[in-house]
Amino acid sequence: MAVTNVLRERTSLSEEDCFLVMQRPKQGFSFPLHMHPEFELNYLENAGGAIRIVGDSVEEMTDLELILVAGGTPHAYTNHKCSCTNILEITIQFHASLFDSLINKWHFKTIKEMFNKASCGLVFSREMVEQVQPELKKLSKEEPGSFQNLLRLIDILKTLSLDEKVRKLSAVNTVENFNDSDNDRLDKIMLFLHENYQRQISLEELASLINMSEASLTRFLKKWTGKTFIDNLNDIRIAEAVYRLIDTSDTIAEICYKSGFNNLSNFNRAFKRRKDTTPTEYRQKYARSRFRV
Repeated sequence: MAVTNVLRERTSLSEEDCFLVMQRPKQGFSFPLHMHPEFELNYLENAGGAIRIVGDSVEEMTDLELILVAGGTPHAYTNHKCSCTNILEITIQFHASLFDSLINKWHFKTIKEMFNKASCGLVFSREMVEQVQPELKKLSKEEPGSFQNLLRLIDILKTLSLDEKVRKLSAVNTVENFNDSDNDRLDKIMLFLHENYQRQISLEELASLINMSEASLTRFLKKWTGKTFIDNLNDIRIAEAVYRLIDTSDTIAEICYKSGFNNLSNFNRAFKRRKDTTPTEYRQKYARSRFRV
């Protein structure tokens, strides 16, 4: 995977934050291969059949997964065979320096060893995921600013560091018929869509970019994402709208246009189709599901 194809994500975690928690109901994956300097612990349920890409590892996921990646590790998810519309994702991001004053202490020995391995990406055993699952869900529901949440995170990390069945993600591609060429092409497509979703994009333009006919591109996207070109594009636009609904005070109309839709009616219809609720109702329901500690 060419480094130039990796999106450098700027997370909203500030230097004053200990960590950031995001809980998101999803209907699929559209964010391209990306990296950021922070550690990321990502919990996913009901995403069986999706593809997980971490570094040069490409694997098909089970219905319950927990992955830890260190800062600077490229990672992404694609729909592949996942057809579930009620995926739950809990993402925890924290600075590598969070435990600087403690990481060399005896009590943090196994956590330090786990962090050192995380540059390869770590996937935890199902038994371990089921063990920490209740605490992860409490972490995402606790009141913002709760000191108890910081202690809970440390306890979760300590528990995970004792997982004897934790597995480093290797360079072995275990997804049938999904090769490096497909991987690069799909990521180039998703990166282009993500970087240009705010303007009008045509199927013809995208097909020309990757040297495919429009028909071939349509078949390729349907095979590896399970969706059409416009559905993939609108998924990215709706994902941006969700972020803005939760994390900004922009009006619904402002969010509509900043997310790439050219009129409010189309935006509301596309949002309702994917989220089964209106943008206004969604903002009211999930405005507190993303917070910093």
